[in-house]
Amino acid sequence: MNAEKATRMSADERRELILQAATRAFAQGGYHGTSTDAVAKEAGVSQPYVVRMFGTKLDLFLAVFERAADRINAAFEGVLDAGPFDATSEDDKDRMGIAYTELLQDNDFLQVMMHGFSAGGTDEIAAAARTCMGKVFTTIQRTGWPDDEVRDFIAHGMLLNVMMSMRALEHLEPEHPLASLTTCAFGDALPLLESTA
Repeated sequence: MNAEKATRMSADERRELILQAATRAFAQGGYHGTSTDAVAKEAGVSQPYVVRMFGTKLDLFLAVFERAADRINAAFEGVLDAGPFDATSEDDKDRMGIAYTELLQDNDFLQVMMHGFSAGGTDEIAAAARTCMGKVFTTIQRTGWPDDEVRDFIAHGMLLNVMMSMRALEHLEPEHPLASLTTCAFGDALPLLESTA
């Protein structure tokens, strides 16, 4: 898309275009390895256009990361708001797990989250990651699970993130040393994610 066509879009459409392109670019290169020029090329607009819309590369990365973090909360809130939630029910616990597993089908989302959690050397990104984790913890506490179960649920989700990021699902052959852990970690969700590997 060229800048002329982009200027005929509404401001919300232009913002969305750049956020989608930035998500793809940051998923590939991370915060440190991605320039606003790379985002502009991915979006099909000029680099000054990206800067004019978002400001600095840091501002753009934070917008992308926070948007991804909001997707996590929205997924969990969707389960909790759908009706009664029984903290002792395995079915309800599975519904929470499936809500998160469905997000993992979007590899760009996953990689942006991983890059955000690992870019703690940049104060603003570290702060955004802490905020994200705090919100997720608070949202999952709404299940009524004790804090140690909430912690274990989040820890399991982070294990899935790492395994997806290292493309463990592409190496399920029995002789591979990670196959058993992958099968165990993903459980019933494995078929859902194998199609995205």
